[in-house]
Amino acid sequence: MSRLSITKKQQQFMALASEAAGCVRCPAMCERTAVLSDLNGPVNARVMFIGEAPGRKGADRTRVPFSGDQSGKNFARFLTSINLERSEIFITSGALCNPRTSSGANRRPSTGELRNCSDFLQRTITLVDPTVIVTLGAVALEALRLVQYHEFTLKDDAAKVRRWNGRLLIPLYHPSPQVLITSRNEKAQLRDYKVVARAIGRINKSM
Repeated sequence: MSRLSITKKQQQFMALASEAAGCVRCPAMCERTAVLSDLNGPVNARVMFIGEAPGRKGADRTRVPFSGDQSGKNFARFLTSINLERSEIFITSGALCNPRTSSGANRRPSTGELRNCSDFLQRTITLVDPTVIVTLGAVALEALRLVQYHEFTLKDDAAKVRRWNGRLLIPLYHPSPQVLITSRNEKAQLRDYKVVARAIGRINKSM
């Protein structure tokens, strides 16, 4: 891709990020700021990771997806296990703002909140145009379903390479401490990331 086209992409992305920053579609999140900026990764990344939402102690504070909390530390460890650098990937989430309970704790974004953000997710995917999309958790997979319908589930499709909307899709479990304890332990998740590495290797060979 030429420098000019990358510059144009960056300009379009910054306009999208500015629009997301001013979004007030979700009343419960109007005091939060969308985590979408050049800190999410390069706009010409071939691999995109999609999480659930910014964490209260993580991206909502640091403005960098999957950083500053234990989920971020786990995610970084999993990336390192397959020699994948953050500088090579773009990271976003189904909900761009941090959803909280009345007590201030993190909560799962509602389907309505995901739907309100789905236009931003769709436009981000179109703009970045990744070859491989990796969803992290059931919420991210649900968010992707709102962009383009699919019937994939974590139960049936985790760590399997699927086709979605002209791209390779790999659903993975979320790297949160709770998930590692209750649903998918570290050893299993490390195996899952090897599937991502093999998919990246295949697209590298085809280029």
